[in-house]
Amino acid sequence: MRALRIAPAVPRPVPLPPPAHRPGRRWPVPLLAAVLLAQMAFAMVTTAVRQTPTIDEPVYVGAAAQYVHEHRLRHNPEHPPLGKLVIGVGVALADPHLAPAFAGDQGRSGRHLLYESGNDPWRLMLLARLPVIALTLSFGLVVFAFARELAGRLAGLAALALYCFSPDVIAHGSLATLDVPAAGFVLTSAWLVWRARRRPRLYVPFAGVALGAALATKMSMLPAVPVLLTLTAVSVRRSSGGGRRRAVAAAGGMALVAVAVVWVTYLMVDPRLRWAPEQQVPVVRGLRGLLVELMPFPEAYRDGMRVQFGLENRPWQGFLFGRLYDGSLWYYLPAALLVKTPLGMLVLWAAGAAALVAVRRLRPAAPCVLAVPLVLLAAVMQGARDFGTRYAVFLPLFLAVGAGCVLAVRRRWVYGGLAVLVAFAALSSVRTYPYYLPYSNEAFGGPGRTREWLHDSNVDWGQDLGRLADRLRERYPGERVWLVYKGSGVPSFYGIEALDPRRVPVREVRGLLAVSDSAAAKATGRLAELIGNSRPVDDVGHSITLYRR
Repeated sequence: MRALRIAPAVPRPVPLPPPAHRPGRRWPVPLLAAVLLAQMAFAMVTTAVRQTPTIDEPVYVGAAAQYVHEHRLRHNPEHPPLGKLVIGVGVALADPHLAPAFAGDQGRSGRHLLYESGNDPWRLMLLARLPVIALTLSFGLVVFAFARELAGRLAGLAALALYCFSPDVIAHGSLATLDVPAAGFVLTSAWLVWRARRRPRLYVPFAGVALGAALATKMSMLPAVPVLLTLTAVSVRRSSGGGRRRAVAAAGGMALVAVAVVWVTYLMVDPRLRWAPEQQVPVVRGLRGLLVELMPFPEAYRDGMRVQFGLENRPWQGFLFGRLYDGSLWYYLPAALLVKTPLGMLVLWAAGAAALVAVRRLRPAAPCVLAVPLVLLAAVMQGARDFGTRYAVFLPLFLAVGAGCVLAVRRRWVYGGLAVLVAFAALSSVRTYPYYLPYSNEAFGGPGRTREWLHDSNVDWGQDLGRLADRLRERYPGERVWLVYKGSGVPSFYGIEALDPRRVPVREVRGLLAVSDSAAAKATGRLAELIGNSRPVDDVGHSITLYRR
């Protein structure tokens, strides 16, 4: 019998103890994130304090007041209630005096609330804007978390910096409007869909809630639905134990949750869902009409879609690169984004998109970061209203996440290049403070020249009526003033006593002529003659030009 030979025991290597915690090693990341969000909050709040109501804000504030105090769906059916309920939080804090018997349309109703009901429009507008500002800041945390999960903490910081310094996000995130809230909810849904790869049971329902919130804020988010549902099915299919049936069931469940959120939003306004439209609802036929009829939403939502389709059929005018035109241009938004986006940000957007496609470990995330905004952009480019980059404000959110992913390219020069470009974008943004609405980048001459290239909410949305009143009192006291103002403010409330120069013969217009740049861009006939025979002498907020006659 052979003796067993026992091999000598080989001692196992003793694992090294974990590195001792170094105080201060991780704290700069949350601190820097807090600093970025704090500067963004400062920029938005101080901007909101000085701006008079833009063209759309009185409509939303008036509707929000009706929701909060009357619990009725009366005005503004073309936009669902959720964004206006957010605005309504500030309106409720303001506790304005209402005139329930007022029977004007939605525009007149909002102006009546602000200027004719004994309320302080400065205070009311600020409180209405604050909930949107808070929501905009919270979406910055989503941008940070999404980019950090894809490419690390520094990527999260870089993405957050681009978000916090985006002039479009600051400009529209500081207004009582719906564009940034809708875009932020879609981004949140895409992020949760990505996270559903690991824990689908937890994240798919929340992704449905976020998608429903987007649909309950703006109908223009509807094209994102099939994309997000498809991505949800893919995420669940690739999760551990996921199968085809489970993937389809998850996508269907997410759709049901989103629809339920829309219904709940309407029920929050009026549990009885009373709906009697006070404006004309157009009849929509053909494929669009069938689509509206099949939508599983309340009748008020479907009527809002009909109103939106009716608006798309109207003969709008646009203005791009000094050219006034009828209809719309398919390339308007890409061209406007080239003007309105900081140059460093544009470079990082392109680099981030390339990194998501080229880096293997990032490719699974590319559809969540790129497909959703591309589909939304393609849809909005087909629209009839060339009014501003606010229609594509989802791009700075999604592409900030993509830009942070540049750091997945493990090259030392990438870190330096990213830092330089982020700093360049931040400097460009800070230099335009507090005039974020008329921002344009250095290649197009900065905010002082935006009026030469674009109009409407890109430049002048009626936000500087208060600044005009201050300028007239400080520099031109006692002078005769003529005014062509494009906005929802009431000039006389701010102490501006002016006449419309278009209602008298040209030879009688003498003194100071103040013209909103959006009106000047589309000037024809008598107004064009007045401007052509006048000498520009001053500029207010890069949105109103003063001429001497």
